[in-house]
Amino acid sequence: MPPQTSATAQILLGVLMFATGIGIPTMAALNAGLGGRIGSPVAAGLILSAVGGLVCAAVLVFTLPGSRINLTAAPPQFYLGGALMAFYVLSVTIAAPRIGVGNAVFFVLLGQLVAAAAIDHFGMFGSVVTPITLRRTAGIAVMAIGVFLARKVVV
Repeated sequence: MPPQTSATAQILLGVLMFATGIGIPTMAALNAGLGGRIGSPVAAGLILSAVGGLVCAAVLVFTLPGSRINLTAAPPQFYLGGALMAFYVLSVTIAAPRIGVGNAVFFVLLGQLVAAAAIDHFGMFGSVVTPITLRRTAGIAVMAIGVFLARKVVV
């Protein structure tokens, strides 16, 4: 059972995730530009992953001094997130220059809405269970319609 989160912490986490949302299309545009300039979207994905790994390592060093990490404590499926990160990075780096960053991210957002609702509904991977209610379904549908309307059709 995840720990309870105070209202203030929830607001701060919401702000953090909003900033993360700003970062995703920015990352997509930067990496798509990098892939085009160096001539390889796959190399751009590797560079992005390497830089991200270095940043995570630095944060780990400064936030967990003296702590021990038990890599065997998690079942193997929890390590597949890295493969999904690579899939996202490579996909958006290849797609964004062809269909536009907005369109690429809009489709990613639509996939995120569907997957997040299913993960929360079933409590997958230890997530907090949040059932899919009629109200939640309507909210997701409105967001999906918004994504569709905001998407610019490329011909």
